Amino acid sequence: MSDSHPILTLDLGTKTGWALKTFDGSITSGTEQFKHDRWQGGGMRYLKFKHWLEQMLITVERIDVIYYEEVRRHLGVDAAHAYGGFLAHLTAWCEHHHVAYEGVPVGTIKRHATGKGNANKAAMIQAVKDLGYDPLDDNEADALALLHWALDNRALGGIT
Repeated sequence: MSDSHPILTLDLGTKTGWALKTFDGSITSGTEQFKHDRWQGGGMRYLKFKHWLEQMLITVERIDVIYYEEVRRHLGVDAAHAYGGFLAHLTAWCEHHHVAYEGVPVGTIKRHATGKGNANKAAMIQAVKDLGYDPLDDNEADALALLHWALDNRALGGIT
């Protein structure tokens, strides 16, 4: 087995962007939808998110650290509430599974990827494309940018 540490990065939200570096150093990424329909309660999105985390853990066998985009300002109340719910479930899940976790401010990620702490979505997507990826949207691009921040700024990708 390689000495590479599995790292998961997340851009939390109803449409969550994610990037994963596995034991062998390979990187995969994507987006996952956690919508609920009108016949489901509001908590279903969080149960779907928890189930997705469980499936991710089963797939890779171990996750050493999860970095997530730490949002301090939301444009709307609904977005703020949803983010808070995802963050609460993520941190509780990490504590339950003994997975280290750390929030990284949005401006820090943008500055690392583009040189500007207030870069727009198009600039973030382009920065990730310049690294050789083809993100489907800004959520996936943000998760990939966060993964590269972690690889460049944390010893062993967060495990010291």
